[in-house]
Amino acid sequence: MPSADTREVDGLVELLTPPDDPVLRNPDLDPTAREQRTWNRWNLAALWVGMSVCVPTYMLAASLIAAGMNWWQAMLAVLLGNLLVMVPMILNGHAGTRYGIPFPVFARAAFGVFGSHIPSIARALVACGWFGIQTYIGGEAMSAMIGLLWDGWATLGGGAMFLGLSLTSWITFLLFWLLNVYFVWRGTESIKWLETLAAPFLLLVGVALLWWATGKAGGLGTLLEQSSTLVGDQKDMSAGAFLLTVFLPGVTAMLGFWATLSLNIPDFTRYAKNQQEQVVGQFLGLPTTMLMFSFVGVAVTSATVIVYGEPIWDPVKLVARLTSESGSTTLAFVSMLTLAIATLSTNIAANIVSPAYSFSNAFPRKVSFRTGGLIAAGLGIVLCPWLLLDMYIGWLVTYSGLLGAVGGVLIADYWLLRGTKLNLVDLYRSNGEYRYADGFNHKALVALLAGIAVVMVGYFVPAASFLFQGAWFTGFVVSAGMYYGLMRKP
Repeated sequence: MPSADTREVDGLVELLTPPDDPVLRNPDLDPTAREQRTWNRWNLAALWVGMSVCVPTYMLAASLIAAGMNWWQAMLAVLLGNLLVMVPMILNGHAGTRYGIPFPVFARAAFGVFGSHIPSIARALVACGWFGIQTYIGGEAMSAMIGLLWDGWATLGGGAMFLGLSLTSWITFLLFWLLNVYFVWRGTESIKWLETLAAPFLLLVGVALLWWATGKAGGLGTLLEQSSTLVGDQKDMSAGAFLLTVFLPGVTAMLGFWATLSLNIPDFTRYAKNQQEQVVGQFLGLPTTMLMFSFVGVAVTSATVIVYGEPIWDPVKLVARLTSESGSTTLAFVSMLTLAIATLSTNIAANIVSPAYSFSNAFPRKVSFRTGGLIAAGLGIVLCPWLLLDMYIGWLVTYSGLLGAVGGVLIADYWLLRGTKLNLVDLYRSNGEYRYADGFNHKALVALLAGIAVVMVGYFVPAASFLFQGAWFTGFVVSAGMYYGLMRKP
């Protein structure tokens, strides 16, 4: 909503004079100026390639197959989930591009200038958990690399364990953690540089893995035929039971995989040149890469059935097997380096940017983007992330209900009630339009709790289990509908 303090050019709104309200602003939270909006579709596509090509994506199909799908059903769930998550991704990304604001500031419009801390910090804590998981994975790849160069590395510490990790795992976990912190310290432009550099390399590695798999299988046809052996236990269930208890939770888990980013995507689209760049860039990068790399995981694992007589889903274990047979230290080192780069590029963009802005938004006078990133990195250690891996798919389904509820409120507010028109100046005023009741929009909080409550009914009431199995959809629809009904003027 342009005013004397703003100007709008080509659909982009700029804030000319930010209100001097230290409770709500610091330079990192201020809207991006026009000269800062330099990201084109290829930068955004590279961002998604860098985030999507990682060990969890490679192993996604494994978790879905273990839940009861065959390989093509798993691929369908991956594709469908990522196409669906593109909807809130682009709708929320619109606000970032139009107004140049990060997610915590965008959330002030619906939840209130202080109420925005609730969804913002909730999103941040999920990101901290993911940050720790990815740091652990990257650290294990780094440990394998060191082990190739130093024979005594594996026995360092004499097998002693602390909080579930050996001395070598702790060392490389912390080393990889420091590497992540370096990019946090350098800021968002270093993240853009990392993603742009990593994307073509990671795509090339994916193609190379697929080439290896087809070569070992004797062709793509044989490979796909062999993939039919990768089938979970469907227990002769009916089609309806399969859709409700296996396929729907699988699609929900795929939504949960990027439901976090569908909320804080304005943190990145605020740097986009225009709406077309952010929409096209995201479509080019996200669903295509997720489907391709998940398929690479299926194809390579199918090849391991032919070569080794058993499926090897874990790429780290596969590299160890290849190395032991070929004796090629170079092959193993390059493979582990690839895993480390893939994990780093995912971790920095997906799991540090959001909590950095969230913690800065909570304490703008004391916490900058850089400091917020360091806080997030510290929590990534405290959470002992390697303990979360055993709860992988269940965790994705569970927190997707919370994130879906938040997304429902944001989209209902921005698109249905406001028609994409925000008072940019008042987003930075503690006594402006978005103050509501002492800074909290209680109607938004009621709608949020209603969405979460209905999801939990599905958890505790077996007859309504579909509400939990489709947690993201449930939370989104209930909270969006409730918020719209409460806020709509008669």
